Amino acid sequence: MAMMMGRTSSSVYHCRVKRFLRWSLGLLLCGVASAALLRPLVDATAFIIRAADVPGAPARLAAWRAAGTGPQESLTIPTRRGPIAARLYHPRTSATRTVVLIPGVHRDGIDEQRLVRLASDLVETGFRVVTVAAPDLQKFRITPDATDLIEDAILWTSTQPTLAPDGQVGVIGISFSGGLSAVAIGRDRIRDRVAFLVSFGGHGDLWRVMHYLATGEVLGDLARARQSRVIIGAADVQVHPPHDYGLAVVLLNVADQMVPPDQVSLLRDAIDRFLLASSQAMTNPPLAEQTFAAVRDDAARLPEPARTLMFYVNTRDVVALGARLSPVVDRLQSHPGMPSVSIERAPRHPAAPVYLLHGADDNVIPSVETVLLGEYLQGKAEVHGLLSTLITHAEMNRAPTATDIWRLASFWRQVFSR
Repeated sequence: MAMMMGRTSSSVYHCRVKRFLRWSLGLLLCGVASAALLRPLVDATAFIIRAADVPGAPARLAAWRAAGTGPQESLTIPTRRGPIAARLYHPRTSATRTVVLIPGVHRDGIDEQRLVRLASDLVETGFRVVTVAAPDLQKFRITPDATDLIEDAILWTSTQPTLAPDGQVGVIGISFSGGLSAVAIGRDRIRDRVAFLVSFGGHGDLWRVMHYLATGEVLGDLARARQSRVIIGAADVQVHPPHDYGLAVVLLNVADQMVPPDQVSLLRDAIDRFLLASSQAMTNPPLAEQTFAAVRDDAARLPEPARTLMFYVNTRDVVALGARLSPVVDRLQSHPGMPSVSIERAPRHPAAPVYLLHGADDNVIPSVETVLLGEYLQGKAEVHGLLSTLITHAEMNRAPTATDIWRLASFWRQVFSR
């Protein structure tokens, strides 16, 4: 009997131990699962805190989660238009995925300071980042060639085993590159090589944006757009007078239709210098004033009609310049190149999830573009979107509120989970 009692006690003891181990293992697995689920949200919050320069305790949280920035490498990427320069950013820890980051229309390309900062913030979040700029975009030209180059850069990066072991990369396009990237990732060569696309301040229809910049008129049903269920914050859609910078870019792109052939290069050079000064104004205001003054002096010596057009540019007279541009822009609606630069006209839609982020008050590419694009892609692709009052045009430069940070963190959490 005693032996039987001993065996019974031993059996009970072992059963309790097994039960305890099962419970402990279950709790551990739940904890691991919770941590895995929460990690993208924590990383996204830290990413927003860094990007928005939030000080104090939030900054310490962001620093705690930072992966650390490792070495940078200069790359040369082959494309159908010839080799182009790129830059590779490494985190100090192992990377979760490689992201191809593409700037918008800006002379500095991959050296543009805000792009470098964004690349560094992404690296701190654990991504490996390849930055690449289309030469046409550095010349403020929005062309089908730029879309081709984006396609080629994504293809090359996704086929490098050290950069994309699973054959896929993330893509983030800034400003007009967001719209061009949406077209590129729907093409057959890279359709299955993209894990996600983030269009940051991008467009759905380039002609619709050009029409807005020339006339101040936003096409589409605004009342319906503000009720969109695809884009969070769609009710915040605002329509402002167009920015003179965006209108100058339009003029540069259609200069050959605005002046005689012998004035085209003169006008484009003057606009290019004006846009350079506009960029300098963000980093070196005294130098920008010198450049603006030189552009004004040289423009006064241009032949007509280039002289008057540059007068409108230099005086930032969007109404007068828009009136001159509007008839030319209207003729571009049926231009054969539009499907290569506008996803809403492209023959194929993205297979990858598309994340649309836009500043509610954007007056270069109006925020309604993201709403209309989100509605257009619904049912054709997985699409998520957010309008944020924290963002102006493709950059965060306003004091954030807790709601702003939460919405942006929730948006980027979805991206970082891919």
